[in-house]
Amino acid sequence: MIIKVFNQYGKIPFAYRLIVSTLAEVIGTQFETNDELSLIFLNNQAIQDINRQYRHLDAVTDVISFEEHDPGYLGEIFISIDRLIGQAKEFHHGNERECAFLICHGILHLLGYDHQTPEEEVIMFALQEDILERCGYRRQNNG
Repeated sequence: MIIKVFNQYGKIPFAYRLIVSTLAEVIGTQFETNDELSLIFLNNQAIQDINRQYRHLDAVTDVISFEEHDPGYLGEIFISIDRLIGQAKEFHHGNERECAFLICHGILHLLGYDHQTPEEEVIMFALQEDILERCGYRRQNNG
């Protein structure tokens, strides 16, 4: 799996490139894919604008995925660094774990997983936690 990173946020206060490369390797191997995707880091205002324009929701969110149907290209994932940092504090874990969680979540959406029903949620979230644990971003008991 190839993840092209576009940082529209500015200085990101943690080692996101290591997270990206680890997830790309583990997920690419697990799903036997060398497909490409774009990962765009931005601020709360920018993700709210995207959410409003494309999802008709005028609110800040943490991650938005847009699936593409081009061969070899999965799509785009947008992540708000502001929201990521806030959620890491709220859930009492590090920025790295929250970043890994959001990227993994977005990639699974691009691979066709969803959580609209309880059954889908169980499958997607179990897969997500398994991937994160194998990448070294295990969920702590306190968050």
